[in-house]
Amino acid sequence: MKLAIVGTGYVGLVTGTCFSESGNDVTCIDIDEAKIAALRRGEIPIYEPGLSELVLRNSAAGRLSFTSDYESAVPPAQCVFIAVGTPQSDDGAANLTGLWAVAESLAPHLSPQAIVVIKSTVPVGTNRRLSARLKELTGRDIDVASNPEFLKEGAAIEDFTKPDRVVVGADRSEVAQTLMELYQPFLRNENPYLSMGLESAEMTKYVANCMLATKISFINEMANLCEHVGADINDVRRGMGHDRRIGFSFLFPGVGYGGSCFPKDVRALQAVAESHDMQTEILGAVDRVNEAQKQVLFQKLQRHFQDNLSACVIAIWGLAFKPRTDDVREAPALVLIDRLLESGATVRVHDPVAHDNVRAIYGDRLTYCKHHYDTLDSADALVVTTEWSEFRTPDFSYIKHKMRQPVIFDGRNLFDPHKMRELGFYYSGIGLHLS
Repeated sequence: MKLAIVGTGYVGLVTGTCFSESGNDVTCIDIDEAKIAALRRGEIPIYEPGLSELVLRNSAAGRLSFTSDYESAVPPAQCVFIAVGTPQSDDGAANLTGLWAVAESLAPHLSPQAIVVIKSTVPVGTNRRLSARLKELTGRDIDVASNPEFLKEGAAIEDFTKPDRVVVGADRSEVAQTLMELYQPFLRNENPYLSMGLESAEMTKYVANCMLATKISFINEMANLCEHVGADINDVRRGMGHDRRIGFSFLFPGVGYGGSCFPKDVRALQAVAESHDMQTEILGAVDRVNEAQKQVLFQKLQRHFQDNLSACVIAIWGLAFKPRTDDVREAPALVLIDRLLESGATVRVHDPVAHDNVRAIYGDRLTYCKHHYDTLDSADALVVTTEWSEFRTPDFSYIKHKMRQPVIFDGRNLFDPHKMRELGFYYSGIGLHLS
């Protein structure tokens, strides 16, 4: 099948590459000429394990190409996927400026049989509005479908090629059937293809992300309560996770969620509710709890050093909002860095892949270390904010030797608190209890 993918960001590039890997002829479109030129040279603008190899292989095979020219890419396409960003507006709603600009660019070049598929996360009703706008622009009915993505950064290739489910919203069964054929190579393990109405598909994406965000905020709030009452969140988590109605997924306490999806989607769904004169009490609480959780590590440091952080050197391991990505959007580490700099602390940081993105924000106000052990030189405290695998089993004797004070604040509960105490560290995790 001939496909066009509009947008070469995270979703668009992964989508186009994986479709080309299954034998389709894919052209990715972006108005950023510099990005297109870099992609043609095999330079990938995002960090995603396995993506570079797939892009290079399918480009070499002629199945994957990149252009800024709608006129050449759109007319032969049987399906045109829109995968542009829908960032948060000042009022919390999704900003659809990019999507409407794409509609204007697409319309003159769409074939009569083309299906326009929205991959971007958009408010309920957007697909119907796009359908109406395309009819205004072309003078004919254009099939529009909703196909929300469920990709995890750091595991996007696996998620796309081995999906839990594929969700498609369409008004006509023929459209749903065409998209099912396109996705068939990824559904060989009987994972479901779920066809539904446009509004239901749009809503599914938001509700799924908001449910996961809710679990994270809930377990974080319970972890904080555990510290106050002398309970251990790891014991509590095990006690509740074995209940099959609850399970263990997303029940790991930490310093809050970040990234491009959860914060934006929680607020966007609130905005949708408000536009219908409805208050969503749970979503508001989820967002407030998460923002408060991002302050927890700083508050622990502040208490430990008795409000005298200006004389301290603080080492931070992990800057991205999660491991296996360089994405620092709404990352908890950035909230901590901001507070530490305001307090006059010296901050030394390490992340396996996110240095460049953080440097673009802070410049030379931080010390960027090539190796995570380098952050520890004369450090008064080590703070772990992202659970990269290489942080899980460090040489604690070496850590203690390098640090000025053996103090660890573990925002991801990577280390055994009893072992830390035996080794002579002051150790504080999230929701843990040392008897």
